[in-house]
Amino acid sequence: MSSDPLPPEITAITTLSSGDAKWVELQKIDWKDQAGKPRIWEVAARKTRGSSGIDAVAIAPILLHPSRPASTLIVLQYRPPVGTTCVEFPAGLIDRGETPEAAAIRELKEETGYEGKVISISPTIVSDPGMTTANMQLVVMEVNLKEGDPEPQQHLDDGEFIERVVVPLDELHNKLVDYEKNGYAVDARLYHWAAGVDFARTRKW
Repeated sequence: MSSDPLPPEITAITTLSSGDAKWVELQKIDWKDQAGKPRIWEVAARKTRGSSGIDAVAIAPILLHPSRPASTLIVLQYRPPVGTTCVEFPAGLIDRGETPEAAAIRELKEETGYEGKVISISPTIVSDPGMTTANMQLVVMEVNLKEGDPEPQQHLDDGEFIERVVVPLDELHNKLVDYEKNGYAVDARLYHWAAGVDFARTRKW
């Protein structure tokens, strides 16, 4: 008999050298500014970037149902760096030899169980350019549902605990604000997208 999952808990924080790290390394960049002055920058770089030059994809799923409003699908998962549950789009690293489109289709099915088609993909965009070399592409996918379709089964890796939440597009921005008020961390990519949708919907010039 399976038991309910335990609440996540940080048990220790220690310094990690780049040589011992599996996913990232700390680098020093020597550079000159616009005045020709030598400067130094510290940066976290992924060790997993493949030949495509793109680290990851985030997926904005658009769920279309015959009797429900157009919605999107967000995920909740605990993120140790912020010490709380994070509200995010489905996302993941691109495997070696994989295209961003293929990675998005795979990650959406693994994390949520849903399958859809890619309708747009962003240029390569940076995530936090003051601290990391990490980059990504945002992939919008259309998921067409039928009346009576059961909720699909997730295909999570060992150690992944991901909760799915379907939110009508018109309610997404306010839903994220409520999550933040209740102690969740809202991912910037998701919030910026939701704010843009809300801005376009409510502002008229």
